Amino acid sequence: MDTVALRLHPGDDLRGALADLAQAQGWEAACIVTAVGSLGQAALRWAGQSETTVLTGPFEILSLSGTLSRHGLHLHCAIADGQGRTFGGHLQPGCQIYTTAEIVIALLPQYCFRRETDPQTGYLELEIGPREST
Repeated sequence: MDTVALRLHPGDDLRGALADLAQAQGWEAACIVTAVGSLGQAALRWAGQSETTVLTGPFEILSLSGTLSRHGLHLHCAIADGQGRTFGGHLQPGCQIYTTAEIVIALLPQYCFRRETDPQTGYLELEIGPREST
């Protein structure tokens, strides 16, 4: 397993930057190891909801977890506001970095993560396969 460490800067879109990086690097399978930082704006889709909720910060990033590849990503984020109230859900486009985001990603070279529509859920769900040799 290899790791990649990166820092995002004010105004960067958290989800977009991770999706762009996975695509540009051609990652077949990766996961978030750790992440800390802050958001000026958070865009989350809460459990059982179809719409994104946009919150104005600043917020501390308490947790970021999930899987990513050049084929798609599925990330959850937990944040806290200035009073310590926490919010969490599916990370959506529009999460803007406030001061920084320091992220460590593990690359999983033996796997290929793809997203396929699951007939039972109707969502693009993780399909785990072996990495094809090139």
